[in-house]
Amino acid sequence: MVILSANQLKAWDDYTVRHEPISFIDLMERAAQACADWIIEQGLDKRRRFICICGKGNNGGDGLAMSRLLHHQGYHVITYILSNETIGTNGFETNLRRLENLPVEIRSVQTPDEFPAINNNDIIIDALFGCGLNKPLEGVAMLLVNHVNLYAKTIISIDLPSGLFADQFSKDLEAVKATHTLSFQVFKKALLVAENAPFIGEVHILDIGLHKEFMKGEKADEKLIDKALIKSIFKPRERFSHKGSHGHALLIGGSYGTIGAITLSTNACLRSGAGLVSTYAPACGYNILQAAAPEAMVISDKENNFLASTPSHVGKYNAVGVGPGMGTETQTRDMVRKLLSLLSHHPVVWDADAMNCLSFQKDLTEALPQGSILTPHPKEFERLFGKSDNDFERLLLARRKAEALKIIIVLKGHHTFIALPDGTGYFNNNGNAGMAKGGSGDVLTGLITGLLAQNYTQREAALLGVFIHGLAGDLAAKELSKEAMTAGDLIRFLPGAFLQINKF
Repeated sequence: MVILSANQLKAWDDYTVRHEPISFIDLMERAAQACADWIIEQGLDKRRRFICICGKGNNGGDGLAMSRLLHHQGYHVITYILSNETIGTNGFETNLRRLENLPVEIRSVQTPDEFPAINNNDIIIDALFGCGLNKPLEGVAMLLVNHVNLYAKTIISIDLPSGLFADQFSKDLEAVKATHTLSFQVFKKALLVAENAPFIGEVHILDIGLHKEFMKGEKADEKLIDKALIKSIFKPRERFSHKGSHGHALLIGGSYGTIGAITLSTNACLRSGAGLVSTYAPACGYNILQAAAPEAMVISDKENNFLASTPSHVGKYNAVGVGPGMGTETQTRDMVRKLLSLLSHHPVVWDADAMNCLSFQKDLTEALPQGSILTPHPKEFERLFGKSDNDFERLLLARRKAEALKIIIVLKGHHTFIALPDGTGYFNNNGNAGMAKGGSGDVLTGLITGLLAQNYTQREAALLGVFIHGLAGDLAAKELSKEAMTAGDLIRFLPGAFLQINKF
């Protein structure tokens, strides 16, 4: 699924009107009907009041049409219109005339004294401003949004929570704090960034039948990982394959007190489908790894508590993952420097302390082998590439660095973002807050490394690994709860994730 800008979405509406063909007002009706149907499907008590708050733009026109459609279904609707000197759009005016012919209460809001009195049981429909908003809220509009946020318990925003921008940061701005956001056709970028989490609630993308031919000539630099993409990437196991057919992965990491991290990576790699898995760790981890991951081969560094040397014949492995629990001792940093040259033409995942070692030696970032996969969380990303003022800047920086260095950056988060060397990026939309636990990233490293060893390209391994990781997290949360699940549980549910993907 592509992610489009506000201008592209408007162009898609216009294209649909010209080529379906359909009138704009009928397309607006289709959108309003989709939203009304969603509300009806929730089985909400019709005795509850629905307070629909509309602006004078097309988003307000959607709200007026919803008021009419919900009234016809027997819902108790009161409609408020934020009145100002602005003339309403054609869609707004047409739907206002249609609503005025019905016994639906319509009130004008010009001052705070006219704000709706909101009870705990009321449901607010926010149709003030959609994705066309281009300046921060001010005046009565801002006060009205604050009023709604203060008193409403359930808010359904149409298109976007009013006050958010579709394509740029909205940090520190006033916006509706929606319980649900009903958006149309595809995700907007604003619905995928962490800084907007307090506003967007649960996001629901409604298909309103925009003309599919539009996308054939449209460029989208950012997309969403979906089932169709995963199906095109995934390689089912061949019947007569053997362990040598599925590659040999090497994981490098661990230090005294953090052998658990490399153990998690090792076990995830074993569950990835890799034919053989070896782990290189300090001597203190030898017995732990032999017991916790008996299917893996363990190689010990000469040092007991940390890594100081590179593994012998490191180039013989099909893929290498470096960093989980490794620490940043001076000798370990030197080891990372040597690995850069030894693995200059090799598929490598650089994670956790491998990236921290790189950040101590800034020149090394420029020496990363092309095709490297980096898996930073936001703080690790900042150490490597500098601070960003907001999520939008960070995502753009990730794309630029991936393109400039010809690497892949897996920027971990609720919607993990994969920046590719061609300047494009993918958001992942599965996974959940239960995965926000120590060790989850180590599991991802082992998983991606194992996929790389099986001859998936770096792009394929990153996209597939992130998706499987999130899917395993969703399966774990469903059975164990978000609160109680651990990173180790992600490994337990990898088989279920693979079973699902095999059915795509």
